[in-house]
Amino acid sequence: MIYQQTLSIQTAARTTHNLTREVQSIVAESGIQTGTCHIFVQHTSASLMLCENADPDVRLDLETFMQHIVPDGDPMFRHQDEGPDDMSAHIRTVLTNPDLTVPVTAGQCALGIWQGIYLWEHRTQRHQRRIIVTVQGES
Repeated sequence: MIYQQTLSIQTAARTTHNLTREVQSIVAESGIQTGTCHIFVQHTSASLMLCENADPDVRLDLETFMQHIVPDGDPMFRHQDEGPDDMSAHIRTVLTNPDLTVPVTAGQCALGIWQGIYLWEHRTQRHQRRIIVTVQGES
């Protein structure tokens, strides 16, 4: 059995958005008890991550690290059609993940106690992002 739904998320500028509740809800709606949940963001300047969900400083530290290794407006980047954060956002996405696959057990994503599913916006302005969630398995 396969079930698919698309989420539309309005992001804040360069931040993370916890998708765990929305994804778990889609898995529950699917009726699938055992299988996999695949999550895919349809953009080249945002990514997905499985990350610590208890301390928000973890995600802030990741952002600080990313700003250090991929600074906005670096003169080595030619592509800056949409501003100084354009190419750096694309590089951030390539260095991270546009998709995640999580096991489904007992009708929910089998996440660890400290794990959450996050959309990571890499642009410095708000954007509307589409995320496809596909659940496959047996009911």
